[in-house]
Amino acid sequence: MRIISKEVIALCAGTRIVKISLVAPELSRKVQAGQFAVIMVDEKGERVPLTIVESDSAAGNVTLIFQEAGLTTKFLGSLNTGDNLYAVLGPLGHPTQIKNYGKAILVGGGVGIAEILPVARALKKAGNHITSILGAKNKCLLILEDELKDASDLIYVATDDGSYGRKGLTTDILSELLNKDKYDLVYSVGPIPMMRKAAEAAGEYNTDSLVSLNALMVDATGMCGCCRVSVFGKVRFSCVDGPDFDGRGVDWEELGKRNKMYNEQEKHICKLSPLFK
Repeated sequence: MRIISKEVIALCAGTRIVKISLVAPELSRKVQAGQFAVIMVDEKGERVPLTIVESDSAAGNVTLIFQEAGLTTKFLGSLNTGDNLYAVLGPLGHPTQIKNYGKAILVGGGVGIAEILPVARALKKAGNHITSILGAKNKCLLILEDELKDASDLIYVATDDGSYGRKGLTTDILSELLNKDKYDLVYSVGPIPMMRKAAEAAGEYNTDSLVSLNALMVDATGMCGCCRVSVFGKVRFSCVDGPDFDGRGVDWEELGKRNKMYNEQEKHICKLSPLFK
């Protein structure tokens, strides 16, 4: 799959968020909001799930956004326009359930902002009133604000250091909005603690909650069981049953522990890689 464009959309203190567009005609024709693709940068590389942020079925292109964090995303970020990925598989997962809920709040934290963009657009097209809450560590790591302004009726921004928007947490804004008015859906994507707090806030105000889980995946087609999560006491697999789940039923403690399983190994691999020198 050939890269036809690449852009670093955020750069701050060594952290990079990159947007790439790929030639992927079949994928572009079938993908729906909330679904993802698995990419392999080279033949011996690992499989990495990335949300499909935009698609153009006429041109046969799809757009992915990712933060360079581990070895594979760093390797992916080192490629340039004209380079080819070894493989792209998708669309995977169930699409987000799009219907006219009424008033929806979408909460995106960090690179999770990229994942709420296609959902915001689809929900808006279905007739929903959209309020988007975007969160980042600081102004220079905030992404897609203009795109989400176009897809939203109201938008709020929070940064950890107060360098832009409101200083504090996205979930503080969420709780205030839920306390003031009645909403029909809270959809959140981002760090696990943020999604957990968003789901808890939705439950407190008897509002439907959806979260797009970033569980660890290996196979991403239901074969390995690596991405299993517990939802309302039942085992589910993020790759084939999700990635969207009712946040009020997720076992957040289990999910957090599972996502940290390979932290030390990843750090060791990254130290050995010339990409991290």
